[in-house]
Amino acid sequence: MKVLIVGSGGREHAIAWKVAQSPKVTKIYCAPGNAGISQLAECVPIGPMEFERLVAFAKESQIDFTIIGMDDPLVGGVVDAFEAAGLKVFGPRKNAAVLEGSKAFSKDLMKKYQIPTASYETFDSAQDAYDYLETAKMPVVLKADGLALGKGVLICNHLEEARAGVKELMEDKKFGSAGNRIVVEEFMTGREVSVLSFVDGKTIKIMTSAQDHKRAGDGDTGLNTGGMGTFSPSPFYTEEVDAFCKKYIYQATVDAMAAEGREFKGIIFFGLMLTKQGPRVLEYNARFGDPETQVVLPRMKNDIMEVLEACVDQTLDQVDLQFEDNAAVCVVLASKGYPVHYDKGLPISGLERLQEEKGYFAFHAGTKFADDKTTFLTNGGRVLGVTALGEDLKAARENAYKAAEWVSFENKYMRHDIGKAIDEV
Repeated sequence: MKVLIVGSGGREHAIAWKVAQSPKVTKIYCAPGNAGISQLAECVPIGPMEFERLVAFAKESQIDFTIIGMDDPLVGGVVDAFEAAGLKVFGPRKNAAVLEGSKAFSKDLMKKYQIPTASYETFDSAQDAYDYLETAKMPVVLKADGLALGKGVLICNHLEEARAGVKELMEDKKFGSAGNRIVVEEFMTGREVSVLSFVDGKTIKIMTSAQDHKRAGDGDTGLNTGGMGTFSPSPFYTEEVDAFCKKYIYQATVDAMAAEGREFKGIIFFGLMLTKQGPRVLEYNARFGDPETQVVLPRMKNDIMEVLEACVDQTLDQVDLQFEDNAAVCVVLASKGYPVHYDKGLPISGLERLQEEKGYFAFHAGTKFADDKTTFLTNGGRVLGVTALGEDLKAARENAYKAAEWVSFENKYMRHDIGKAIDEV
């Protein structure tokens, strides 16, 4: 089986690593990929939004199965383009990917089908939003309606901050057209948990839980990023929480999308807040989370291709999804200054040891090769996800930070408190 993966980050590297373990797979391609992915797959210089070129390549190369890793092409309708060409592809169609593509849509869906979430209001006009904020209870959360690389969410503690946030999103267009419409949401408190799931349109299978760290600095300070690290499983995702979510959130979401004529096949990522009143949905994503994928897939026992094919063929009910009874922690090594300004093209050393040691992984996010085609260089804000396994979370965390020190590059930056919350359990 020939497989094409669309994307270029740590998530796609983790997917490629897992796909490479399948005895079904004879050849992997990745468009456009990165230097780390090129060690597992043949990288082809086609952008994720170049749908016609992707489809043409898949036909010419006789690709048997395509996996879409990123949100932009899913929301843009890449799956529809592949299906129209008679190609087998994993991911939701455009009318289902709106679950992530529009915060307003997902909030309205939850309200209509009584799926637990924060109360909210939606605004297309900055002035209407300003007027609403005058009487709103603070703090509030402002969310750009469209895709904003995981960064279009602002927590505002007082009125002045909220007004400035509306200006930033709707008038200054910090995230472009994503801020044409915004959602103003009740601020919820509690533990955050990420739960990924496989969906075949009717059946949903839940993966192991994880927890991401979005802020750039220790102690959850600084700007929002695409993720600075994660751990799995979450000790806060208890059997009680799981039972509640299975009853009121997971299947309810799949059924709601089907009822709306938006059958969902692919990955639904549930961002949950464990409030005193019970679990609430913070957000949905329509693809594997990054860096959550980098701790979830290393713990998955199944052949990933069998699961992905079952989603497309609607036979997921026949899959027994299993995960190892261990833990994983991922520490993101970033370039100093991320997510604002940072240097690129800096040599990376120490990766060999990660490849040699069992239970340690380096998933490349922003890397490229030097002219010698052997030296890795930094090529992004988030450079690498260093993941380590352990018998429990504390062991995995210790291993991950030990491994993070094996890797060196100028201006290397990382948070030092990934998974620190587990110490409170």
